[in-house]
Amino acid sequence: MRSKILSKQVPLLTVVLSGLVFSIALLLYFIPRSSVQGGSALVIESAVTSQKQEQAIFGLPVRLKIPEINIDASVEYVGLTPDGAMDVPKEIANVAWFSFGTRPGETGSAVIAGHYGRKNGKLSVFHNLDKLRKGDKLYIEDDKGLIISFVVRESRIYDPKADASGVFGSSDGKAHLNLVTCEGAWDNISKTYPKRLVVFTDKEIE
Repeated sequence: MRSKILSKQVPLLTVVLSGLVFSIALLLYFIPRSSVQGGSALVIESAVTSQKQEQAIFGLPVRLKIPEINIDASVEYVGLTPDGAMDVPKEIANVAWFSFGTRPGETGSAVIAGHYGRKNGKLSVFHNLDKLRKGDKLYIEDDKGLIISFVVRESRIYDPKADASGVFGSSDGKAHLNLVTCEGAWDNISKTYPKRLVVFTDKEIE
């Protein structure tokens, strides 16, 4: 049975792999066709140009490093599964960047997910994510060799039925990286964990 974070405003995004389960909500953006005319078209063109300029600066993430909890993990790129769920890293030691979203370092909220719990006696990559505190730093290395620093702002525990739309979206004009995993004790009846943990971080100002 899949656990869910329910929202009346956003589609459900549920993640499942080998008994390790976490759920997060995906905020989808769209532009009505009727708005793409006149000045609106110029605004959209400007936004696309800005995004391309940012992508020219920030490459694709290849490693996530969190010294505070001894994480040095490879980054896999994932999208959505056929049933509309965010895919997950194939290896429990790796993390997964949601490649349909923002690149780490770009304006907006990039999202990286990792497994929680044990598999074959080994701890998953984000098993100790709850130990991060405000002010702790983490680093993304991209495929251009650029190191991007982020600082933990806060951690939040979500109920599976909570609206978690803020995990994937931001409108403050800043760059964020949000880390997602499960929390709590495994429930053999529901085959899931009771809570969801999200660590919100901000790009460090140089």
